[in-house]
Amino acid sequence: MTSRHAATLAAFAAHRASAILRTDEATAVRPALEAAIAGGFRLVEVTLTTPDCLAHVRALADHPDLIVGCGTVLTVADAEAAHAAGARFLVSPATDPDVIGYCRAHGLVSLPGAFTPTEMLTAHRAGADFIKLFPAPGNGPEYLRMVRGPLPFLRIVPTSGVTEENVDSWLQAGAFGVGFVAALFVADDLRLRRFDAIAARAERLLAKVRAHGPVRA
Repeated sequence: MTSRHAATLAAFAAHRASAILRTDEATAVRPALEAAIAGGFRLVEVTLTTPDCLAHVRALADHPDLIVGCGTVLTVADAEAAHAAGARFLVSPATDPDVIGYCRAHGLVSLPGAFTPTEMLTAHRAGADFIKLFPAPGNGPEYLRMVRGPLPFLRIVPTSGVTEENVDSWLQAGAFGVGFVAALFVADDLRLRRFDAIAARAERLLAKVRAHGPVRA
């Protein structure tokens, strides 16, 4: 484990929440990210499906207080491009052992997507640092609690499906951390350029997460 990899793991354990931007609104990307950062987020993910994703990652990668990652990483070529742009963690909607292997070889933190216990254990055995529960089911916290019963060593991070209303339940059920997507970057706010609303929502979401405290990396 490199010191950079260890520092990224420690940041996830300390902050326990990431801001995940996925949008087609090209001119909203940077101000939306800046609003989330102004609201307190220090773990920021931009999906490769977002316009000019790598340029935005590159622009934020040297910020001393941020850990920036890329989402929707589907191939090793995607991983290479994200790494070159300065991403420190890579997130996928599914599990690809080759992408996980690339992360391990280059000191990047990996969050492959999985849904079933079999998929989660497969990702863990392939060397994943965290398991992205995707998509988060409607009975998410209870589902997570049941999965962690026989598999308590899994560090599970639900993303799509985590909201201001249910984030407490997710963390109480044993989520290592959470990722906020549409619950933070509301589509109408992006469309109407209501970035102050995003910053205010970021503060509320993070206040709820902080109330649960950090976890061990």
